[in-house]
Amino acid sequence: MAEDSPAPTGPENQATPAGGQPTAIRVLAQYIKDFSFENPATARAQQQPNIDLGIDVGATPHQEGQNIFEVSLRMQAKASASDATLFILELDYAGLFQFDTADKNVLEPLLLIECPRILFPFARRIISDITRDGGFPPLLVDPIDFVGLYRGQKQKAAEAAGGSAAQPENA
Repeated sequence: MAEDSPAPTGPENQATPAGGQPTAIRVLAQYIKDFSFENPATARAQQQPNIDLGIDVGATPHQEGQNIFEVSLRMQAKASASDATLFILELDYAGLFQFDTADKNVLEPLLLIECPRILFPFARRIISDITRDGGFPPLLVDPIDFVGLYRGQKQKAAEAAGGSAAQPENA
């Protein structure tokens, strides 16, 4: 009977290093790295504004020997109505994370999926508060599918690598 039971799917069975233990993520710090809020329009929109939202995730080594990385969640929002720009918001919210593994195959998804997932609620709150304090209804950013964002980035990178490799053959 034990052979027929499905494998557990809990967090303990996610990507693990060769030792078989789950990788621990330690949040060392969170901070606003860069922030800008511009309110160029003097008039307020009478209708629902159009909001363009951009999101980017990046990770850089902070202290390589100690497996400490800085993960940055960059969010840009621009609200416009008719021909007027109501506000422009740019937030670069970052965190320092330490891991108990140096395995690149394990680290990459952690850095680009799990760490932004940890940072997102705090960045979302900052955006909501600043838009409200700027005289607009609070901008409540919908939850982000960081797995889908990661897969999209990997696919674009693979296509770019495949496209650049194919160009010399055709030349």
